[in-house]
Amino acid sequence: MNPRTAKRLKTSALNAAGVVVFLFAVFPVYWMVATAFKPTDEIFTTRFIPFPLAPTMDHVSRVLTRGVAGHSVWQYLLNSAVVALGTVLVGAVFALLAATAVARFRFRFRTSFLILLLIVQMVPGEALLIPLFLMVKRLGLYNQLLGLIVVNVGFTLPFAIWMLRTFVAAVPRELEEAAAIDGAGRFITFWRVLFPLVAPGLVATSIFSFITAWNEFVFALTLISDQGTYTMPVALGFFTSQRSTDWGGIMAASTLMTIPVIAFFLLVQRRMVSGLVAGAVKG
Repeated sequence: MNPRTAKRLKTSALNAAGVVVFLFAVFPVYWMVATAFKPTDEIFTTRFIPFPLAPTMDHVSRVLTRGVAGHSVWQYLLNSAVVALGTVLVGAVFALLAATAVARFRFRFRTSFLILLLIVQMVPGEALLIPLFLMVKRLGLYNQLLGLIVVNVGFTLPFAIWMLRTFVAAVPRELEEAAAIDGAGRFITFWRVLFPLVAPGLVATSIFSFITAWNEFVFALTLISDQGTYTMPVALGFFTSQRSTDWGGIMAASTLMTIPVIAFFLLVQRRMVSGLVAGAVKG
């Protein structure tokens, strides 16, 4: 076998493997959306129906009009949006400042701090559930969305700091020194030089923080007792009872729940691309 044929076979195998991975990842999402528009008799059948034979909007309209557990589905989506966006905004500020300090300054226990970030990521959230509950209760944040934001920031911050540290460290110090020579202060240098160059990393960590906070279930169920303050993942549990499960309602509500995530990703994707060409060196 000549090298050109071997290269083609290798490329074809890699492409086939990529297609398989893509289908494996996309199929659950497709099945969720397809089930949301299937009639009840097509959902509860022994036959394999890959797509709705008689598409219907009954499940979607029922979720939108009747709501969940006596509350509008828009209320749950709004609660989830407040928690997710609050986690992104607060986490981004603290993560960027902490990553800049770790990457640019040398101080005692710097390495220990970085190792501690990794250790925190290894601790399962369920092991910290009771201490977090007691802490939130004592701070007066129980049954409040602010309490969920604080907890989610605490769990997404270590990964965000570790990831942003790489972006900050990759920015040449000469750019900041050149800005200082031109008379720029520390804040101007940070905002005009460093921030545009680490913006792609900030967007990547923001996507991670948003998805983590948006899909979080255990803390929202534990730290919130008022049904009107529940987030969307907790509200999905109301479609399941001891005797039956409303699969049509679950899939319809889950489909609605994915729309804000897709919209957020499309919004920040443009910022990610623009950040790659921002912060040009002065000639």
